[in-house]
Amino acid sequence: MYSQEIQSLLKSKNISVGNRIRIRKKKTSYEGILMPKTDVGDPNCLVIKLDSGYNVGIRFEKGTEVRKLPEARELEKFPTRTFKIRSDLPKVSIIATGGTIASRVDYVTGGVQMALTPQEILFAVPEVGDIINLENVRSISSLASEDMGISNWQKIAEEVAKELNKGVRGVVITHGTDTMHFSSAALSFMLKNLTKPVVLTGAQRSSDRGSSDSAMNLICSSHVAGYSNIAEVGVCMHAESSDTFNFFIRGTKVRKMHSSRRDTFRPINDLPIAKVWPSGKIEIVNEDYRKISKGRVEADTKFEKKVALLKVYPGSDPEVVNYFVDRGFRGIVIEGTGLGHVPTNTDEKENSWIPYVKSAVERGVAVVMTSQAFYGRVHPFVYRNLRILGETGVIWGEDMLPETVYVKLGWVLGHEKKMEKIRELMQKNLAGEITKQTDPRTFLM
Repeated sequence: MYSQEIQSLLKSKNISVGNRIRIRKKKTSYEGILMPKTDVGDPNCLVIKLDSGYNVGIRFEKGTEVRKLPEARELEKFPTRTFKIRSDLPKVSIIATGGTIASRVDYVTGGVQMALTPQEILFAVPEVGDIINLENVRSISSLASEDMGISNWQKIAEEVAKELNKGVRGVVITHGTDTMHFSSAALSFMLKNLTKPVVLTGAQRSSDRGSSDSAMNLICSSHVAGYSNIAEVGVCMHAESSDTFNFFIRGTKVRKMHSSRRDTFRPINDLPIAKVWPSGKIEIVNEDYRKISKGRVEADTKFEKKVALLKVYPGSDPEVVNYFVDRGFRGIVIEGTGLGHVPTNTDEKENSWIPYVKSAVERGVAVVMTSQAFYGRVHPFVYRNLRILGETGVIWGEDMLPETVYVKLGWVLGHEKKMEKIRELMQKNLAGEITKQTDPRTFLM
């Protein structure tokens, strides 16, 4: 809340949150939209949103002048843009799950309001109307990506299959960025017989900021969904910090690698499938991809929820393995060090993971080894400790990302109970998650 002094001043001048105001302090003037005051920060600072999209706080002191400007804004309704169906443009559906890719700020609540209809999408990013026909825009959830779960992946897969089987050219999914790579991996396994592009995209910077990446990401994603020959699930986001081009990266080989950079999503142990420019230019980088074809897409969403993802570290307590086994978990993914190591010949024998891993496998739990190094692959034969671990019956996760192994194991366990079949499927390339040979060009791309 603003201080009592500021509240009294605003009331006397009939100024409300969302009004456009001018603040003059000494010889400097600021114009913008009055924002609501949160519970944190200085209550004696007036917060306004500048025309650039950035917020600024101006400390209210003696002599500070505040004036209401005549411009009026309708704050709670999303303006719309009329459009005509163009028969020359491909039909694409958008499925919204949350995030801020096509949104505007609600200055009354301070929150972000999603665009939920074709007209609203076109108001937020009007360029899309000249690229595709928005056949359908569906909001199936409004979740922060950290709140996404297995049931959400299943629902998204079902909705995507439904839209593709209606005859659209492709589907764009708007998604929060933090766990987008989990969702892209899940959809890669759940969408069987995929014949068209499925593009996940989002925004690292919210749409009320001058540096927002939301519009360009949606534009490039529309080009991939509407015009590419790629029939895969992938993530389409900025390829570099400037607004030059995007990458389209395979859904099982992508990871968020920076908390705030716009080019946070990088291909791991793989080349991006394509570079995509806002102009519509699509340059294939990796020729190894599934091509568009005809056929009905199936949402195969069976998934075993009792799968754990564990990380070893110096001094880690292997009792955690028993914790999950005793609670009926059917699968455990272990992020080992380097080539897939776990603490083995430790000075304190109770800190060795080997007996616990062996016990879990003997009790029928599928234990898969991957590496917290991300790049490269696990290898069972290079060092003695790796051979010892291999004798426990663990499954080696090749060059898959830990997140991809976690999702794949849950999907495989949803379909199979026999350990030999589980082992076979985990080491088989199902959705581009395993590469036969590591390409040196993929490191830190």
